[in-house]
Amino acid sequence: MSIVPGVAPTRRRFIAIAAAAAGLPFAVLRARAETAPLQRWSGIALGARAEIVLHDSDPARARRLIAACVAEIDRLEDVFSLYRPESALARLNRDGRLPAPPLELVALLAEAHHYAERTEGAFDVTVQPLWRLHATHFAQPGARASGPEAGAIARAQALVDYRAVEIEPAEVRFARPGMAVTLNGIAQGYITDRIAALLRDAGMGSVLLDIGETRALGRHPDGRPWRVGIRHAARPETVARTIALADRAVATSAGIASPFDASGRHHHLFDPATGRPARTSGQVSVIAPRATTADALSTALAVLPPARAAAVAARFPEISVVRDAG
Repeated sequence: MSIVPGVAPTRRRFIAIAAAAAGLPFAVLRARAETAPLQRWSGIALGARAEIVLHDSDPARARRLIAACVAEIDRLEDVFSLYRPESALARLNRDGRLPAPPLELVALLAEAHHYAERTEGAFDVTVQPLWRLHATHFAQPGARASGPEAGAIARAQALVDYRAVEIEPAEVRFARPGMAVTLNGIAQGYITDRIAALLRDAGMGSVLLDIGETRALGRHPDGRPWRVGIRHAARPETVARTIALADRAVATSAGIASPFDASGRHHHLFDPATGRPARTSGQVSVIAPRATTADALSTALAVLPPARAAAVAARFPEISVVRDAG
């Protein structure tokens, strides 16, 4: 999802990790601390609720590690956030160029380019002008239900081209004036992976993360995989399915999760080939070794029609794809 700078973000969460271990609520998990001491943090990251659950018999050490994770999340938001006016990404979008960009921004833009190439352009981080156009249109009283005019869409679509982002360690710049990037289809996964690496390097082997996307390190301390529930996009109070995770990540995308209008026909998943919201149905979940991969590919596969999505997914033998009705 893209977010207009300065506007408070909203983001519907698909993954429910409140039933992370064999379907048990955290209140029960804490009652079983003698056999499985789980430490938990919850807060907000990139506009969405985030949670960290880790197994550590030393509560003080766990608190220190969680504090380090929260600090790292905050630091990375200063790079990738669209709603922090002085983030690196916000400055790039404002000025069209960013000298001496943070290494993380260069790395993630390069990875986004990689997924754009391998998904035939279905994953394209330069769709932000389309989001701005639709957000502005539907914020107006009496906005046309059919959406922005065709001419306005064509002008915004002309700014959408991942190949027009010039990525160098010394500077990132746009080849066309008016371009803008959103990394909200990949940054949550990237931050999740960074936190996973931080905890793994600290010796943590039993961790469940939900930082925009979900990733498990190892298994639940009881020996079974972690379990996460995938919510229905249209009925977030219900769970579509439960997935077992061990050293894997999962991300889910669905257009209906962030609609611009009451009908849900106009939503945040844009098809770069048409400049309009993708004609998606239901929701797509991708299970992958890394949350970055799951995040980018769930977005791309949700944009593509089913036959093309299946062909693209086949290029990534390390992933599994699950489709649920919306």
